[in-house]
Amino acid sequence: MATVILVRHGRTSANATGVLAGRLAGVALDETGAEQVDAVGERLAAVRLADVVTSPLERCRQTARAITSRQQPGLRARPEKGLSECDYGDWQGRPLKELAKEALWRTVQSQPSAVTFPRGEAMRTMQDRAVAAVRRHDARVAAEAGAGAVWVAVSHGDVIKSVLADALGTHLDLFQRIHVDPASVSIIRYTDSRPVVLALNTHAGDLAWLNPPRRKGRRAPSGDAVVGGGAGPAAGGRS
Repeated sequence: MATVILVRHGRTSANATGVLAGRLAGVALDETGAEQVDAVGERLAAVRLADVVTSPLERCRQTARAITSRQQPGLRARPEKGLSECDYGDWQGRPLKELAKEALWRTVQSQPSAVTFPRGEAMRTMQDRAVAAVRRHDARVAAEAGAGAVWVAVSHGDVIKSVLADALGTHLDLFQRIHVDPASVSIIRYTDSRPVVLALNTHAGDLAWLNPPRRKGRRAPSGDAVVGGGAGPAAGGRS
């Protein structure tokens, strides 16, 4: 099993001004976003990352660089189209307050599994390709780096929400109940029996407990659920 840390890119001027950026070129982090991803890089510096995979869009690549710059020399983020932003088609580049007046907006809110954006992508397709990409890289990292390996996937709000919904066993039509902020950290551990969501939309806190054990003879966590909830990561000590 491996553990994936899902990181949403930092804030952009499009986020700040309420514009749906989508896949438009030239959308980069603003000053606040740059500060946010520096903080994420510092937070993840305590975690020995086996890999970093990112959406190819600039704002995600900037976020990924802030993470890899604080890791071991030679770690470079690899682009993955499966983690790219949803293709919002004719909606991209338009103000959210304007889009909220569209008839399709209500369906996006209440039944996203039925939505295909005009000249764009179906939200179900977005979820399918993002989940497939995360699970594929997770299996690869586990095979290459061993049980307990930790890696990062940098992506976008709706994409991360859809991956979390899948891990929670939640239908896509309920994924709007999940909130994912810019530069937030969510964590999923994939096991042989089920995905386990360890954190969702976090902004602070020590993550060193995610490190795989260095000492021989110590096992990575089981995929079984602990009846009663268990004692938490501190019970096993930190390596």
